[in-house]
Amino acid sequence: MTGTFINAGAILVGSIIGISIHSRLPERFTKIVFQSIGLFTLFLGVYMGLKTNNFFLIIISLVIGGILGELLHLDIKINQMGDFLKSRFKSENSKFSEGLVTSFLLFCMGSVTILGAIEEGLGGKPNLLLAKSVLDGASSIALAAAFGFGVAFSIIPLLIYQGGITLLAVYFGNFFSEPIINELTSVGGIILIGLGINILEIKQLKIINLLPSLVIIIILAYFFI
Repeated sequence: MTGTFINAGAILVGSIIGISIHSRLPERFTKIVFQSIGLFTLFLGVYMGLKTNNFFLIIISLVIGGILGELLHLDIKINQMGDFLKSRFKSENSKFSEGLVTSFLLFCMGSVTILGAIEEGLGGKPNLLLAKSVLDGASSIALAAAFGFGVAFSIIPLLIYQGGITLLAVYFGNFFSEPIINELTSVGGIILIGLGINILEIKQLKIINLLPSLVIIIILAYFFI
């Protein structure tokens, strides 16, 4: 998991730089940073979403995953975790939880995350994750400048998700075929579109409750593609 640890370290360093900027950034600049991040998230989501070759499976996975997320109250639990961390570290940032969730989704939904984690899990050098670390480190500066301290804590779910894929790849690396990765990337892209809508404050969607869709699409793609 060397690549994942380096990735987390790059995000942490970028977040520290961004947090120092955040305290000095006038509100009008913070607003334009939010809008820039929101627009980029929409673009990235559309780009990733078009990788699917089976729209029916995508719809089914989102519906089933959304229902499961709603039953599990994932949004409430994640926000409670964010509030706990916020109080534990005495942060007064109102966007702490939003920054944590937004950063995690942006850092982990792309195919580079999956391919890089698999590459390292299969014994290769973590070249993809090292390249991703540079990009994520730079992105975390802008994210932390807008959202504040919560961005730094996105490394916790990143270590679990990205590191988990690496460990799974040690034993099940051949399971992640290209079609499965494409469909997984597509669902992640649609989730990012919803995230972009939230960031731009067009409408508040329960994006966290859609996260089980990432598991559902893997199962559906394995059996039906």
